[in-house]
Amino acid sequence: MKYKKISAGLLLMTVVAGMLSFTGPGDDLLTKLVDQLYKWRAEQPIEKVYLHLDKSSYAIGDDIWFKAYVTIGNKHQLSAYSEILNVDLIDGNDSVKRSIKLPLISGLAYGDFALADSLEEGNYRIRAYTNWMRNAGEAYFFDKTITVAKGINNVVFTNTAYTFINQKDKQKINAAITYTTASGVAYAGNEVTYDVELNGKIVSKGRGTTDANGNFNVGFTTSAGLAATGHIVTNIKLENNKTFSKVIPIKALSNNVDVQFFPESGNLLNGAESKIAFKAVNADGLGADVKGTIVNDQNQEITTFSSTHLGMGVFALKPEASKSYKAKITYADGSTGEFALPKATDNGYVLSVDDSFDDDIAVKVIPGAAISGSTTPTGGLTLVAQSAGEIYYAANSADGGKTFTNVIPKSKFPSGIVQLTLFSAAGEPLNERLIFIRNPVNDLKLSVNADKKTSAPRQKVTISLNAKDSDAKPAIGSFSASVIDLSKVLVDEGNEESIFSNVLLTSDLKGYIEKPGYYFNNINAKTNADLDVLLLTQGYRRFEWKKLLANAFEPIVYQPEKTLEVSGYIKTFGGKPVPNAKITLLTTSGGFFMLDTASDDKGRFVFKNLVFRDSMKFVIQARTAKDRKNVDITLDNIAPQASGKNKNAADVEVNISDVKSKYLQNSKQRFNEDVKYGIGNHTIVLKEVVIKDKKQVLTHSSNLNGPGNADQVITYKDLEMGSGNLALALQIRVSGVIFRNGVPYSNRSPNKPMTIMLDGIEMEKDYLNSMGTFDVASVEVLRTIGNTAMYGFRGDGGVLVITTKRGGEGSVYNRYAPGIVTYAPKGYYKAREFYSPQYDDPKTNTQMLDLRSTVSWHPNIVTDKDGNASFSFFNTDGKGTYRILIEGIDAEGDLGHQVYTYKVE
Repeated sequence: MKYKKISAGLLLMTVVAGMLSFTGPGDDLLTKLVDQLYKWRAEQPIEKVYLHLDKSSYAIGDDIWFKAYVTIGNKHQLSAYSEILNVDLIDGNDSVKRSIKLPLISGLAYGDFALADSLEEGNYRIRAYTNWMRNAGEAYFFDKTITVAKGINNVVFTNTAYTFINQKDKQKINAAITYTTASGVAYAGNEVTYDVELNGKIVSKGRGTTDANGNFNVGFTTSAGLAATGHIVTNIKLENNKTFSKVIPIKALSNNVDVQFFPESGNLLNGAESKIAFKAVNADGLGADVKGTIVNDQNQEITTFSSTHLGMGVFALKPEASKSYKAKITYADGSTGEFALPKATDNGYVLSVDDSFDDDIAVKVIPGAAISGSTTPTGGLTLVAQSAGEIYYAANSADGGKTFTNVIPKSKFPSGIVQLTLFSAAGEPLNERLIFIRNPVNDLKLSVNADKKTSAPRQKVTISLNAKDSDAKPAIGSFSASVIDLSKVLVDEGNEESIFSNVLLTSDLKGYIEKPGYYFNNINAKTNADLDVLLLTQGYRRFEWKKLLANAFEPIVYQPEKTLEVSGYIKTFGGKPVPNAKITLLTTSGGFFMLDTASDDKGRFVFKNLVFRDSMKFVIQARTAKDRKNVDITLDNIAPQASGKNKNAADVEVNISDVKSKYLQNSKQRFNEDVKYGIGNHTIVLKEVVIKDKKQVLTHSSNLNGPGNADQVITYKDLEMGSGNLALALQIRVSGVIFRNGVPYSNRSPNKPMTIMLDGIEMEKDYLNSMGTFDVASVEVLRTIGNTAMYGFRGDGGVLVITTKRGGEGSVYNRYAPGIVTYAPKGYYKAREFYSPQYDDPKTNTQMLDLRSTVSWHPNIVTDKDGNASFSFFNTDGKGTYRILIEGIDAEGDLGHQVYTYKVE
């Protein structure tokens, strides 16, 4: 069964046919609601993006692999509205470490981030959005917090516990930090210095010495708001005065618990029983278990309650006129608190909804005493239920009545959030209530099987996939599959986020949702009830009915990106448009390329349908129609999205690197194996961080010898003039290096190409041909043994260490002369292919240990007309349980999610 758009007239006919008492007075209002929603959907269609990641946590030196699904509209079909996706990797300081653009083909894309060895451990975010999604605000972006631990040459591990003491208008915070070695031995008697930073300001600093058990306490007081966040930067002195730095997040400044109460549909009415949901939240943003009693102003106990999931729960209350109520709370530690409940009124309605039935939703509208006792006619009420901007149900109260009850079949709605709104006859929204519908019509049935249930290490495994829709018909869809070794990677299946939890729930809600995957794993009466309570406590902000009915749509600031383009205006230096100007776009990056166009009567020009890789540099030249060059070129630039604060800050982990973690131990062992055989996207980092001098020749350099310690250093200032192609630019500036087809060779090893390290990541030998000079901050040339030794086998032919700009090192485009500018827009990132050994190939190195934690990654699985697809890979050396997670979507917008496990013995 599929859902189709219903016109206002047909919708009313459907409603009237089912409920003969619901007629007439709201017809004009309903027609307006349907028309306005249709206009809103047409002018501001809703795009969503979900990323399927290969796993949930990572380590320095890993790769993050992801598949993007961009959907649009109420049916969650793959979007063709936007054709470019932005994906950012953001660190714990809300700084964008990496930003890539991916071409969207029918709403699909896949990409990756390499976690260079030069990165620091910490909490990172992966954020994804289209330019069009920016109109609705970043609250609806895909934004996931991940932990990136450090096992490679990490010699200091910490574990931190916070305690809090209230001191009048200030808070005293103590962080008890334990320092140990990789083998768990305490650092005893070591000097520690620290800085405490909150909201970007240092509020405390000090020094001391660890005790016999490696413990060190950092204490500070603050009057900053409880929502303030920050971190403690500690430096512990090791042997030979070497210093190791650790950054410890601060998630909360107190142990206070805030409790809020949410009457169903917004109002408490005297004499009317209704539900009241509550939510108890710790200062760190996570739910807190509480229990309590409701008492009236005579201190008489009315009812009791307790949280059922993540600090949330619900109870019923029938307020009495002229009485007030409060909640007496008991927290998990035995302490108590009191909170006043919202005041009840005589005027208004309660929109009571019970969706606990398998097939139906029971709805009851109850008026307050002031309305039920009044002889003034209300003109009638209209109840509307919409999902993603489309009305699926509407009803009017009989004969202008003030109350009504009804039962609505759940089959009327697609899966997802449904918003029920009660309107007055004048079109004023009176009450709202959110419910969640699970409709199996929208679920794909995925069958996954391995050619052998139990296999051996390094044995080839073939996985077959069959997809069917709810009618058991074959489904043609796009899927992605990750395979991980559960002996190395821990998975919390009960709370794992999925394509269902994102597309159907979190992408439509503002604010933090704790463990959204819980509501979609092991679905039963309790998870359904807990999800209903969540929606009672969570606001819905996709649009506001009042603005919609007033035709006050949000302005469109960002247009959907269809292709890469270069555009702008040609003006005189006095600011007047130059019509019919001749504009040339050219580049020598990766070969010569040139296009011509002319400006319109307003001086505007555009080069459309461009396809170029990231780091490409263009030269734009403009002349008047009379071939004069004294013109000013102004380019359009889409400003990148600000990183903003982490909306999921509650997911930040304080203790990231667990010395006992099998994942970290495996990461370290795998790194050593890679170094041994000279493979992998790794650099050999120093065993300890040595702070000798705060002054550095270069910033952000990943040079293992230290920034600036090279045979030759070239900065971006040296590259500002001349060719935009990096290979060509270096040919005339680098000493002792020759270039063959853009590939560098040191004159000390003329038969072996130099290794190219870009921001700590090894690149292909001919990479310089595809890179422009504009994005380069510095190039460090390593040719002699004293500088190449740190790179081991990969340094035999010499090394070029390239560091890209981070900001403040040149602008996005420069004017070199009248009528000429250079421009380095962000181009498409070329996604890498996941590598795994092919053990049936005699060329494969079988001596090297295979320690992959992500065993295989397949982002582009497409089922055929029979709903079938298959993929193959080889097991690693690890024994135990392997887990396959497959997610995807078909052409109708039906979603699929399936987990399959098999044994390796």
